[in-house]
Amino acid sequence: MFSNTTNLLGGHEFEKPEHRQKVADVLRIEAERIPSQASWSYDKIIEGILGGKIKGLWIIATNTAHSWINQNAVKDILDRLDFLVVQDMYHTTETAQLADLVLPAAAWGEKEGTFINSERRIGVIKKVVAAPGQALADFHIFRLIAKYWGCGEMFSRWTSPEAAFQIMKELSRGQPCDISGIEDYRMIDERGGVQWPYPLGAEDQTQQRRLFADGKFYHANGRAKFLFEMPSPMPEPVSEKYPFLLLTGRGTASQWHTQTRTSKSAVLRKLYPSEIYVELNPVDARKLRITSNQRIVVASQRGELVAKAFVTPCVQPGQAFLPMHYATTNRLTLAHFDPYSRQPSYKNCAVNIRKAETADLISAGKPRH
Repeated sequence: MFSNTTNLLGGHEFEKPEHRQKVADVLRIEAERIPSQASWSYDKIIEGILGGKIKGLWIIATNTAHSWINQNAVKDILDRLDFLVVQDMYHTTETAQLADLVLPAAAWGEKEGTFINSERRIGVIKKVVAAPGQALADFHIFRLIAKYWGCGEMFSRWTSPEAAFQIMKELSRGQPCDISGIEDYRMIDERGGVQWPYPLGAEDQTQQRRLFADGKFYHANGRAKFLFEMPSPMPEPVSEKYPFLLLTGRGTASQWHTQTRTSKSAVLRKLYPSEIYVELNPVDARKLRITSNQRIVVASQRGELVAKAFVTPCVQPGQAFLPMHYATTNRLTLAHFDPYSRQPSYKNCAVNIRKAETADLISAGKPRH
């Protein structure tokens, strides 16, 4: 609804003049100030830096230098920027370490606002403690930047997060994600969250509502529209030199994404392996004469890493699995993207696996035992 994807606020489209006019009217700005086409996707931004079209970049609450595919290449690309700004809770992330300017942002519990979870439920965040040092809520950072850029008047009505929420309600009106029936933060809080859609005049207060329970879909005829394509060939198929398909994903319940926060908890650190590990099927492990806890080298056409072997039937023969949370995992992954969502492909990379030699361990800084 209000996401980091390239859509106009409230699920509107940049390409439609009537959508631009509606958004402009709600925001009380000229429609000409709204772009007539969507902004670039993540991968196009990276390409734009490489092509010299982007000289400065402002990264907010994401850790590109860790999470982006073909990690060695993206670090080189970020180094080409004239100016890199990183806005994050932590100055210790791999991306913040590359920044020319770090804007310290407040954490959950240090700011107020709303969020929408994967079941479409809007919840309220309450501020319970002041942010440390110079840290500010993202909301206030954005307003200050707007002021110093000379466009603060555009946000004169955005006096608080709740005031911004009231504006967002109007932006959603008439859309599939309509929340114009939500009165205020107090209503959200008292109900334990409210699922969208909840248009003005809605009376259903059921806590769990399913979309399309009435059989009507968001098309003129009310019917569902199924889109499908035949499976595409693998962009990097396995070969004699790289015979394994590498999958990456979540490792343990105590790890989260690039471990920006979970690695800071002594309790959580005890619940997952401190060293990166790779899961192998017993069939493949026997062929390679590899046993659990043995250090092995996983290599793709883009880079390699040393990891501990974990022999398990949870992965299929011919496949290997690496948790995405470790800093070295994306040295291997392939710069290939879904043609529609532009999501990177983290699960179609061909790799080779072998026992680690002494030189590999020295290069990786690992003990030799």
